[in-house]
Amino acid sequence: MTDVVINVDGFKHMSFEKSIEIHLKKNHEKWMSPLSLKQFEAISYGIQDMVSKGGCPFFLPLKSKSDFDFFSQTLFFWLGTLFINLFSLLAYLSSAPLLILISGLPRRPVIIGILKKPSRRNFPVKWAHSTSTMAAANEENIGSLKEQIAKVFEISLKVTIPEEPEVVPLIAACAKKEFGDYQCNNAMSLWAKIKGKGTDFKGPQPVGQAIMRNLPASDMIESCSIAGPGFVNVKLSKQWIAKCIQKMLKDGIDTWAPKLPVKRAIVDFSSPNIAKEMHVGHLRSTIIGDTLARMLEYSKVDVLRRNHVGDWGTQFGMLIEFLFEKFPSGEVFYKASKQRFDSDPEFKERAQKAVVSLQGGEEKFRKAWAQICEISRKGYEKVYQRLGVHLEEKGESFYNPYIPGTLDLLREKGLIEESEGAQVIFIEGKKIPLIVVKRDGGFNYASTDLAALWYRLNEEKAEWIIYVTDVGQREHFEMFFTAAKRAGWLPNDENKYPKTSHVGFGLVLGDDGKRFRTRSTEVVKLVDLLDEAKTRCKAALVERGKAAEWTAEELEHTAEAVGYGAVKYADLKNNRLTNYTFNFDQMLNDKGNTAVYLLYAHARICSIIRKSGKDIEELKKAGQLILEKDEERNLDYICSSLLRLWKRRAQICYPMCCVNIFMIYPRSLPVFTLNARLLGRLRKQADYCCVRQLLSL
Repeated sequence: MTDVVINVDGFKHMSFEKSIEIHLKKNHEKWMSPLSLKQFEAISYGIQDMVSKGGCPFFLPLKSKSDFDFFSQTLFFWLGTLFINLFSLLAYLSSAPLLILISGLPRRPVIIGILKKPSRRNFPVKWAHSTSTMAAANEENIGSLKEQIAKVFEISLKVTIPEEPEVVPLIAACAKKEFGDYQCNNAMSLWAKIKGKGTDFKGPQPVGQAIMRNLPASDMIESCSIAGPGFVNVKLSKQWIAKCIQKMLKDGIDTWAPKLPVKRAIVDFSSPNIAKEMHVGHLRSTIIGDTLARMLEYSKVDVLRRNHVGDWGTQFGMLIEFLFEKFPSGEVFYKASKQRFDSDPEFKERAQKAVVSLQGGEEKFRKAWAQICEISRKGYEKVYQRLGVHLEEKGESFYNPYIPGTLDLLREKGLIEESEGAQVIFIEGKKIPLIVVKRDGGFNYASTDLAALWYRLNEEKAEWIIYVTDVGQREHFEMFFTAAKRAGWLPNDENKYPKTSHVGFGLVLGDDGKRFRTRSTEVVKLVDLLDEAKTRCKAALVERGKAAEWTAEELEHTAEAVGYGAVKYADLKNNRLTNYTFNFDQMLNDKGNTAVYLLYAHARICSIIRKSGKDIEELKKAGQLILEKDEERNLDYICSSLLRLWKRRAQICYPMCCVNIFMIYPRSLPVFTLNARLLGRLRKQADYCCVRQLLSL
């Protein structure tokens, strides 16, 4: 038998300085059985990613002289083409797959494969794996750690059970951290497939042991173990984690941004009604929507933040007509006009006519409408500034001109039908249809939403549109989305784009378990709630003697930051789908899962860095992170975990778990506090800088 050893190290630099070395090893005593083409396909990996990750030496067993002759001819064909296409070496390599199999024993690296001409067959482009390639994997986005582990197990699974080539690694975080960080759960399902089919395995545990034995060498993995019926537990290497954190510290946390499959998204949130003050009910939509937008923006998605305000419709006829009579302002204006509308039939009729005049563009009514909108807009903007939220207003009035054309498109599809004088879209499984034109010929929320969706898909080219409202509107959005799918605007497959998502949330409750209201049973105004949070924080700071240490401006700024932050965090830490109780005493507590505790931890980190006297930029250049203690390793692992979690939470519009994971960092700080203060070790500062960047997101 003749083995050919090819070293493709250096190809990633696209140079021939290391080039190809061919060593012939003759007179082997034993011949190795050739693999069938089917088995080869099951375990084959293209050279493209292997080369991009540093290359890997490998052996090719040649059974006979004819095999060797074929290999020689193919090699010369390959090399000839290689010299012709020097400038596109990597592109060529990706089109001439080099099939390899690597055993999991680092001291006995047997790599089996055949080099074929490009025209023979195209094989899946995966990545070859060795210690050198895993070292290069540190250059990858840390957000793909779970995927990297899956790829390691994918190689092992294909070697262990070659007759099951399509098996997908089942990777999950270990429930009990004493077992490891991740585990592969394929053994039981594989055993169920191969049991009774002539396999040498005697049960799921031997399958798991074989999977563990066949794992390729990796500097990412520190140790492996078997638990239960074949669960393969993996513990990540301290050195590998340290390299990841060191790289983040040097390159910045933006380099950890996970990649999402969309380029542009629209987040529709807050959306108050004009002429009504924002109340506590708008709190959740505003905060959750802003958080989702920030998560998508961090992931390099072009996010259009839309404030779909209620600035059109019947209520404006009511408001304008009343404005002409009384000229009151604010919430009193809206309530008084609503009472008059409900109790005075003559006024109601005039108000409905005023809507027609407004929609017809009559100047008198348009001016009154614009005045009402401008007054409301200024009030909303003050609230958004206090919350640190940015939105672009495109209300119902903006989409009104697009409604007739949108409905015509739906009629052409045969979706709109007449029913009891109204025009509706019947939705399968729903008793009540989606009304798009009322009996009087007027439009409503559904017609506006359909026009807005058409505009967002066709004019703004959005790939993902997210609506953040309370769960009470779930059925409306289900019907609305179904109508869009029937029209062919959206794919039926939920995993394809463009797509829409309704992010529902529960109610804000008072201590009595009912809707959060004032003592007079009025809805709590959002501005009053923020004022109360600020006042309480300021009082607590004064009680601690901060008024004597800080300027009035510093005291005011801190009270705002802590108070508003406490309100926002209290909302985000709760399950968005359930109701939660609003309690100032709990949210302003400096202990437990609160914003106050987190902000205090962040301040401690900043203080330690400042007192250490270390220059952060110099630290990035010269600092070396070495993890010795379990507490150090655990903190760094948590840091790397957040961004992996971030991607999944952004994909399913569920930011709450990302918020809660921040609470783990401060609990890990005491060990670092002692070391940093007493020893001033440079490597400790790297952890503080990392946590500081994460807490500053």
